Amino acid sequence: MSAGIMANKVLQFFLVKIIIGVIVVGGLVAFSEWSLRLVLVSSPITDINKYAIISVTDIVLALAGYVLLFRFYEKRKISELSIAGFGKNATAGFLTGALLQSVFILVIYIAASYTITAIYPASSLLPSFTTAINAGFIAEILLRGVLFRITEEALGTVIALLIQIILFTVMHINVPGGNLLSLATTVIQAGLLLPSAYILTRSLWFPIFLHFAWDFIEPGIFGAINPGNNVGGGLFTSSIQGHWLITGGQMGPQNSLQAFIFCSLLTVLFLWMAKKRNKFIPPSWSSRN
Repeated sequence: MSAGIMANKVLQFFLVKIIIGVIVVGGLVAFSEWSLRLVLVSSPITDINKYAIISVTDIVLALAGYVLLFRFYEKRKISELSIAGFGKNATAGFLTGALLQSVFILVIYIAASYTITAIYPASSLLPSFTTAINAGFIAEILLRGVLFRITEEALGTVIALLIQIILFTVMHINVPGGNLLSLATTVIQAGLLLPSAYILTRSLWFPIFLHFAWDFIEPGIFGAINPGNNVGGGLFTSSIQGHWLITGGQMGPQNSLQAFIFCSLLTVLFLWMAKKRNKFIPPSWSSRN
């Protein structure tokens, strides 16, 4: 076997592709963060506007890096970020995330206590908005676009989902203040719900905007605790009282019992629909038989 053929086999190995994808996309984002903070440190621009500039640049570089890298690397059209599917999938993703968070709060309002104690101008949404949209794009491009997609193509949908479950279990098993319920909800949400949204639509826009809405609505609109978006500020300041199973305690409503139930049901629905539509991918070795 020639050196060229061997090199190509190595480059096409799924773990190598994942590493290259993470280095390229993650490296571009890290460089953006470092260089812009260096440039903007002495600027008279307010801190929130500085962060907005950094977030927009991060998102543009992550998208461009992903599209250009895999268009060249895999020699294909990047259909998972198709502009044609943007409107439908982004809207559906955002509404799904917003509806889920609203249902969690509704259950707290009915079964425990949710009270709005202060209302602020719409401009107060900017810190939460920029943090959430940055997290939605960067996390989903890396976790779903690179890690899950490439693993799924090599090992199949079922094994790729199992790996996501293991990954998020390991990542969150020792989170300060966490408990078995918060671990279970996180694994369902990040390890199954978001991948299942991608499997069903085969579009990254759906999980990107679901993730964005999720991280934005909880703290930005309802004034609740969100472990992934703790910048402070939002439209409302709220008081949440009640049993931790319903309120999520110090981990917030997204780690409540109702969050676990509704996210589990939606995940099952997404996967059932995906299976019926033949969206599951078999392991690559089975297709060779």
